[in-house]
Amino acid sequence: MTSGAKKQTADAVPAPGTDQSFRHVVDTWQHWWRRSVVSTVDQAGVIAGRREECELSARYLLMLAMSAGIAILGLLLSSPAVVIGAMLLSPLMGPIIGLGFALAIGDFQWIKQSSKALGVGTGISILFCALIVLLSPLQTVTPEIAARTQPNLFDLFVALFSAIAGAYAMIRGRAGTVVGVAIATALMPPLAVVGFGLATLNGTVFWGALLLFFTNLMTIAGTAFVMARLYGFSTRLSEKQTNLQTMLIFTVFIALAIPLGLSLIDLAKDAANTRQINGAVLSPFSNKALISKLEVDLHGEMPKVAAVVLTPEVRSEALAEVQARVDRIVGTKVDLSLTQVPVGNSAQAAEMAQLARANERQAAELAHARQLADRLALVAGVSNDQVVVDRERKVATVTARALEGASLGAYRELENRVATDEPGWKIRLRPPARPLPDITYEDDKLTEAGAQALALVGWAGQRVGAPIVLGGPEDKVDLVAATLEKQGVAARRQPRGQTGPVTASWAAPDQ
Repeated sequence: MTSGAKKQTADAVPAPGTDQSFRHVVDTWQHWWRRSVVSTVDQAGVIAGRREECELSARYLLMLAMSAGIAILGLLLSSPAVVIGAMLLSPLMGPIIGLGFALAIGDFQWIKQSSKALGVGTGISILFCALIVLLSPLQTVTPEIAARTQPNLFDLFVALFSAIAGAYAMIRGRAGTVVGVAIATALMPPLAVVGFGLATLNGTVFWGALLLFFTNLMTIAGTAFVMARLYGFSTRLSEKQTNLQTMLIFTVFIALAIPLGLSLIDLAKDAANTRQINGAVLSPFSNKALISKLEVDLHGEMPKVAAVVLTPEVRSEALAEVQARVDRIVGTKVDLSLTQVPVGNSAQAAEMAQLARANERQAAELAHARQLADRLALVAGVSNDQVVVDRERKVATVTARALEGASLGAYRELENRVATDEPGWKIRLRPPARPLPDITYEDDKLTEAGAQALALVGWAGQRVGAPIVLGGPEDKVDLVAATLEKQGVAARRQPRGQTGPVTASWAAPDQ
């Protein structure tokens, strides 16, 4: 054999002990896991217990409806304590973890049982929440509700850790109230918000919360599947299935895996963008600068980034530099707010501290204005860029989307609720030009219903900005017209008849 052939042979032989050592470690660990962990699990007992908790019973539906009702009330009141109370009642853990275990062992009947309990329970919860919202005088999008309208990486981790704890507790026979609360934390609030979106016909809230609910549900079921397989649950524990049933099981698994995978990709992309934006914000400053606050919203019509930077040196060109970098990262124009807060120990510390406080106030006002715009957009059923916020005059204006079945009174009530929660601000919600109510009189005096109708007509006229045509007895028409004109509403008189209410209608465009 030549020296060249010897060298090739030597190169072809792996270094002694590398692959073999690694394989030995893996085999040793697997042997230990099967002997010391998997063999200690009563798999048949776990399956029997989990299957029983997936039954569609009256108790299950009652407890789920009560939990959903408490959750939506807590969200409407913006009370985390009440929302947590709803978690104590929720029985959602059973069918969701059961679905993961059923997929792990390939039990078609169990999958069908879990899916039925989950589907019926979810539908009843949504409808019950929607009913409560319809009957409730509170229909405002609170911060607690707005927080459940879009999935993020933290929500995903809550669902993941809850599922790991829940699956482990069930496998080890230590399931209890605390584990059930952990599962419900990731599922019940977004499910209640879906009901809120349905009741208020707010598509942004409805679809955002529904996406969060299904993302968390798929995360929990998928994690339960992985945990069950890890602990030795396999198809040998279930009866043989037909080819059709096996195909249906495979379809269910794919139906869970694909949307979850897409959500993970989106969440990972958002996390990566946020990290890059964090670096872009600090790039114009020295290494002593720190980010005090960073808010990133990349899912609106126009992405928004708001940052507060603590820096020893204020740089006038920083905004333009950061804007260019952030636009390049996101791939489109971004609504950027950059507040520089000077810090240091120089002789001008007092002046810099005063400037810092002013900048903090400005940043707080800007953040509040953004939150108000987000809330008005949710209430009006439109995108954020359709809300106009004048921070100097403290006026927020939005044109509401036409909602089926919503009267002018409903739009006015929405405006009043937001205005009540925003003292010092003038809220202007412009409704669609819906039919105006008749203004009734009795013995030449406005009736109580007539006074309410007149106030609503005046409000609608101010918001829509279109002339209003008044018909009816001449003297009553003149009284109503005078009242409206004092409110800045253009009124056109068309008197007719001697009796009856004063009718109000929108003037045609060519009138």
